[in-house]
Amino acid sequence: MKTHNILVLLTACAILSLFLPDVAYAQATQNQAGTYIGTQVCSSCHNDLSDHWSHTVHSKIFMNNPGNEIERRGCESCHGPGSEHIIDPTAVDKIIRFSQNAPSPTGEQNRSCLQCHAGGNRIHWSSSIHESNDLACADCHNPMANFSSVNLLVQNNINETCFMCHKEQRSQFNRRSHMPLNEGKMSCTDCHNPHGSNTDSLLKTDNVNQTCFQCHAEKRGPFLFEHAPVTDNCLNCHEPHGSNHEKLLLTARPMLCQQCHTSIGHMNDLFTSGNLATGSRPDIRLIGRSCQNCHTQIHGSNHPAGSKFQR
Repeated sequence: MKTHNILVLLTACAILSLFLPDVAYAQATQNQAGTYIGTQVCSSCHNDLSDHWSHTVHSKIFMNNPGNEIERRGCESCHGPGSEHIIDPTAVDKIIRFSQNAPSPTGEQNRSCLQCHAGGNRIHWSSSIHESNDLACADCHNPMANFSSVNLLVQNNINETCFMCHKEQRSQFNRRSHMPLNEGKMSCTDCHNPHGSNTDSLLKTDNVNQTCFQCHAEKRGPFLFEHAPVTDNCLNCHEPHGSNHEKLLLTARPMLCQQCHTSIGHMNDLFTSGNLATGSRPDIRLIGRSCQNCHTQIHGSNHPAGSKFQR
């Protein structure tokens, strides 16, 4: 019985020792964090920033209709307690600052935003490709001024904000065949969730095809006769952002079809320099829509005689 009590005591001490470092760290953090001084004190020095911020949705909520204790702190809701910053304004590490060059670690900056903006479409932010690449909320958003019509972005709109990093996609959208992004009919976030998703490409749906089907519902099926590469992935034939070929195709028809269809004894035999368009009599397979002159239902057919996607 005595031995049992000793073992229980030792076990309790061991468990307690696991929490002591956390308790000590929490106490040290509390002592280091300082105290809240109020928005009026912040504005007395940062007049210009306060004027810009006063027009934002954050200011209207925090100052006019705060919903909780965090929102009632005003400036210090995001920047943390300002007492030590007042004591030594030149010490840049005494308050949370938001920028790529700020001494505050990216994780600390983002945690300040996520204390209010967690959940929703940000539920997959942790370990997302943007978070893994040390992207800060302030790289895309500017909560201190209204540069955009919505979402407090650092650029005029969503697309321009994304293009700051995604230069290749910007060039693709300038090709002759492209998604109607430049025309204002859609934005990057119609297909992607920049705050994280279950897919590598930050798609808002489970896969590429489901994303495309949001607009191209007629390609969804189900079909009596399915075209295997279509069912597998739309990107087998199409560029998702823009292409120099019609219909956002990877390459021109019939070359695109001939990447898979190379059988002998049919009109899909590979072209050579001898049967390409020459003079005034081009090869019939280069006229109109090429292979789709006959195989019109290339995405799939529900016709009983549609096994070759001809109807």
